[in-house]
Amino acid sequence: MTSDIARQLIVILEKTVSPDKNELLSAKNFLEQAAASNLPEFLKALSKILVDTTNSAVARMAAGLQLKNHLVSKDEKINQQYQERWHQFPEETRELIKNNILAALGTENTRPSCAAQCVAYVAVIELPINRWGILIQTLVNKVVHEGSSEMHREAALEAIGYICQDIRYGVLENQSNQVLTAIIHGMRKQEPSNHVRLAATTALLNSLEFTKSNFEKDMERNFIMEVVCEATQCTDTQICVAALQCLVKIMSLYYQFMEPYMAQALFPITLEAMKSDNDAIALQGIEFWSNVNDEEIDLAIESQEATDQGRAPQRVSKHYSRGALQYLTPVLVEKLTKQDECDDEDTWSPAKAASVCLMLLATCCEDEIVPHVLPFIKDNIESPNWRYRDAAVMTFGSVLNGLEINTLKPLVEQAMPTLIRLMYDSSVIVRDTTAWTFGRICDIIPEAAINKTYLQTLLECFVKSLKSEPRVAANVCWAFIGLSDAAYDAASANLKENETPETYALSPYFEFIVTQLLEATDRSDGAQANLRGAAYEALMDMIKNSPLDCYLVVQRTTIVILERLNQVMQMESHITNHSDRHQFNDLQSLLCATLQSVLRKVREADAPQISDAIMTALLTMFSSSAGKSGGVQEDAFLAVSTLVELLGFQFSKYMPAFKDFLIMGLKNHQEYQVCCASVGLTGDICRALKHLVVPYCDEIMSVLMNDLAEPTLHRSVKPQILSAFGDMALSIGSEFLKYLNMVLDMLRAASNLQVDNSTYDMNEYISELRESVLEAYTGIIQGLKGVEQTPSTDVFHMEPHLMHIIDFIKRIAQESEVSDSMMASAAGFIGDLCTSFGPRLYPLMDDAIITQFLAEGKRSKGPRTKMLCAWAAKEIKKINSQVIAQ
Repeated sequence: MTSDIARQLIVILEKTVSPDKNELLSAKNFLEQAAASNLPEFLKALSKILVDTTNSAVARMAAGLQLKNHLVSKDEKINQQYQERWHQFPEETRELIKNNILAALGTENTRPSCAAQCVAYVAVIELPINRWGILIQTLVNKVVHEGSSEMHREAALEAIGYICQDIRYGVLENQSNQVLTAIIHGMRKQEPSNHVRLAATTALLNSLEFTKSNFEKDMERNFIMEVVCEATQCTDTQICVAALQCLVKIMSLYYQFMEPYMAQALFPITLEAMKSDNDAIALQGIEFWSNVNDEEIDLAIESQEATDQGRAPQRVSKHYSRGALQYLTPVLVEKLTKQDECDDEDTWSPAKAASVCLMLLATCCEDEIVPHVLPFIKDNIESPNWRYRDAAVMTFGSVLNGLEINTLKPLVEQAMPTLIRLMYDSSVIVRDTTAWTFGRICDIIPEAAINKTYLQTLLECFVKSLKSEPRVAANVCWAFIGLSDAAYDAASANLKENETPETYALSPYFEFIVTQLLEATDRSDGAQANLRGAAYEALMDMIKNSPLDCYLVVQRTTIVILERLNQVMQMESHITNHSDRHQFNDLQSLLCATLQSVLRKVREADAPQISDAIMTALLTMFSSSAGKSGGVQEDAFLAVSTLVELLGFQFSKYMPAFKDFLIMGLKNHQEYQVCCASVGLTGDICRALKHLVVPYCDEIMSVLMNDLAEPTLHRSVKPQILSAFGDMALSIGSEFLKYLNMVLDMLRAASNLQVDNSTYDMNEYISELRESVLEAYTGIIQGLKGVEQTPSTDVFHMEPHLMHIIDFIKRIAQESEVSDSMMASAAGFIGDLCTSFGPRLYPLMDDAIITQFLAEGKRSKGPRTKMLCAWAAKEIKKINSQVIAQ
């Protein structure tokens, strides 16, 4: 690139901060064209501008940002493409850029360092493949070298911090000693520059995951802890907060090594931090103890599991929370009185953090917390100062989850009259907290909420509060959900599973509550505090939990929801902006979800009277532009699914009109949740329509096969497709034979995928895939076998594949961990194979692996698994007897 072009590029870069919009747009277009015409040369030029100290600070910073933006992207796929593109640049180009950005470190006079970011993003690309081997030592030297300037030390530490933050786990483990040397050097209290100390402390925070080997050595750990604890005492707030963040993370990662430091250092440091008037410092102090609680809750669970299995736990709790309880609670409740009157829901404050910490503390310490919080609650719940009333209610609501039922019940019953009075408090914040507390009571100790003594007055205050400020009304909606669940569970206690009770505690008030919730969904301020969504959720729950004597209200609600759906669709032509469109789509989704809820309660005999109107509304929605929105489509498909379940084969009359929308959903690879919902619906339609689905199967199968072959489709959809094959085969029987070979090929490929132990997500996915393969095989076997006592000969088309299928089952049986549902699916399939193929299957089934697998299954705690394993073992025995008899 000539010097004239370089000068022109500098001028353009300086215009990237111009207040003139035309200049900005012109600069943006020039830079995009330069990158498109010859990216390697463009990046070289940018690196030269960045390293040249004679250029203006603006040009250098803009060059660094442009360079960074061509090295990294927040989008994972684009990021991968950028990394591959970097590797394809000529080696001399890569080396020149690397040398320039490394040389630029410490020469900028702006913060943060753009060169540090560029160095880090190239490092993230190169270090995992063992390139740029000198980098880490070079950065360390820039920090520890005596003649190194403040800017050099700071920029090198920033680069180390960015690398530690973004590098793949394991890449830097062998260099953790060098990295820590530089970081600890920069953190020392002898370091004269606070900028350097802050960069070093931030780098330590990012490096803690891969310094495990250092924490395992006493001397090294002692030195790290000493430097971090010293940094928490720094007068510079940013350094103090960053050091406290390090302690929070260290406690999570290295709990088992913290005992020597707890009493002398960690406890006093974090307790003082909690008391601080500086919110950023106080938040970290509270977060530290929330993490301790989290860790000790997990350790208690692990200990219980170990006891149940008759072994010693691998790690043990040091019970720091119990030891600190009496000191922590006064500070936490005091923080609860520091609420912000103009509280923004999205702003995290010490008061909110204190509430969460109290919840965790109660879970961790259980009843032991009561004497430490009860005096505060009693003294302040009726205080003339709203802040103290609110703090008392918040404390009460926060500790409910940890208490034993015998301790909790009398406390809640005693508090009910006061809490009901507080629902009419003059302070909206107190009413909001009280409504939230009632939601917790309904969730945690529901029997207290539906107690006849208070139920009517409680419902009165709830219904009135639905007209309160959106934040209060939204919390009341949540409380209604808990109340509805509690009433239904109490009424169903002595009934068979899935049997609907005749009546329940809310029956006398049911219609009024539903009417009021419907009114709440229609409030003009319903978008605030997610009130509209909360009211619809509460309405859905009331309908879901409705007893038989409320059925007429359910029917009327169905009509109301249907009318609303039609009204909303007529509004579409009046939408003028993006915000309106978003709210409109959300409303349609909520109405579809509510429609599902009411349809699940509609009796089969009543369904045909409303199905035409419902299907017409849903088809109109699919045709509208809102119907093209992913969220709306997904909810509409789920609503159709509920209708299919209700109508059974009667749904066939809608298929000619609906089929194209179903195919549209199946082809929607971009919005995989929509594709997933339409695949699930396809299975539902097959099961409901049986042979009536045959005319549509060719097209559906063609699209499903294309979906499986589509590399861009989210992998979570693919197991659902395999299950849908089973549904179709089960429904159409011998008509499935024309698809059999291609489906079996797909199932074989899916069953051969091996478990990748390196990632939990992949293991989960392969387990799900295997279970879907079993479901598909089961559906195919049952569909081809037919319903007669003697299996249809169609099933023998499976015979050439039996060897592979049995091998697949044996591979599952030999896995170290097999879920209960997988065991049940495999056992059911083994039984189906035996009843389909009889004695000819015996040579394949006479196997110790399968015998052992079924024997283990018979000891399962799950009744379904136990029953299916016993049945499969019995069927194997039966074919064994038949073989002997022959």
